[in-house]
Amino acid sequence: MTEPALLYLYVTALSAVYLSPGPDMALVLAVSTSQGRRAGLSIVTGIAFARALHVLGSGVGLAVLFSTHPEVQYMVRVAGAGYLLFWAWKILRTPLNETGVTMAASSAGSYILRGFITNLLNPKALLFCSLLLPQFTSPEQGSLLFQFILLGVILVTIGLLFDISYVLVSNKIMHGLRGKTTGDKYFRSSLEKVRNCIMIVVLGGIATKLLAG
Repeated sequence: MTEPALLYLYVTALSAVYLSPGPDMALVLAVSTSQGRRAGLSIVTGIAFARALHVLGSGVGLAVLFSTHPEVQYMVRVAGAGYLLFWAWKILRTPLNETGVTMAASSAGSYILRGFITNLLNPKALLFCSLLLPQFTSPEQGSLLFQFILLGVILVTIGLLFDISYVLVSNKIMHGLRGKTTGDKYFRSSLEKVRNCIMIVVLGGIATKLLAG
């Protein structure tokens, strides 16, 4: 069993990572503010599934593949950056309706898949799992398999809680802004355009960072 002190350090490290801006946070904020809470929670669900897969992948040694074959990591990074740029382009090309709300609603399954792919195509997520988890395991503390499963569950759960909080906060802020500007359609439309521009810049910036390594 992992020592309580190590678990505390592990949770602290995870919290610091999940508070840092990245592709997941950008996508959660973009969808939550434009499509609402339900769409945002669907994105979060997809991200959680991908994180669980990363934990499993780190357990079977995919990080070793990335380390021994940098070209594979580069290909995944390019694919992830391309996917983020695709959604930035989608936001740019999506029209606004007469109330200024972006018209890009999709099914829950589509949003789950979007969140899943965004996290899955981020090689840093896999490397993070592979580098962090082993630091908090030890044969002296019991079954390595049990320790690995426990740390993986904690990783996915804390990430899920952070992402849900981002959905709720961003959605509440947008509802508040919309409520204060109900009688001013021009202002609401301008607000939505500014928000979309910010999301395009964020997604584009993260994609560029991924390409730069």
